[in-house]
Amino acid sequence: MKFLDPDDPFFGRAWVRWVTVLLPFAWGIVEFGWLGSPFWGLIFFAAGAYAAWMLFFNRKGG
Repeated sequence: MKFLDPDDPFFGRAWVRWVTVLLPFAWGIVEFGWLGSPFWGLIFFAAGAYAAWMLFFNRKGG
């Protein structure tokens, strides 16, 4: 079982993939800017980067 399966039918729609990638990046900005927590900001940026890699670059289905 993968942590984030890019071939799951849930990620078949482009808007779902985009939201899955952009939400962690947006929350990382909140953590850095408004909450002043760089550790959690980096964690969320890393989660967004991982999601982008899995859903846009490491995807087999069209």
